[in-house]
Amino acid sequence: QVQLVESGGGLVQPGGSLRLSCAASGSIFSIRALGWYRQAPGKERELVARIARAGYIDYADSVKGRFTISRDNALSTVYLQMNSLEPEDTAVYYCNAQAFPNDYWGQGTQVTVSS
Repeated sequence: QVQLVESGGGLVQPGGSLRLSCAASGSIFSIRALGWYRQAPGKERELVARIARAGYIDYADSVKGRFTISRDNALSTVYLQMNSLEPEDTAVYYCNAQAFPNDYWGQGTQVTVSS
């Protein structure tokens, strides 16, 4: 079992920045990758960024150049630095752990970009 706890969401003006954190606990050794997904009202959940234990990083095209994902060495904590935020980034952001044999999700944190 893996437990994920997110923090760092909130309200920010367009052009602003936020940093999300996700702390994993439990069977950390089983985690192959940690990532962030988001779901806006009326839309499907989509990948934002993902970082693998081996170091491979994947970003959605819509956030490339604005968002940066990083991790600690143990792959127990993952961060998402979000810069140049746009109203279209408004969503609930979920932390995801790709683990064996199951995937796990955090409870989600709301990010609202509005003036």
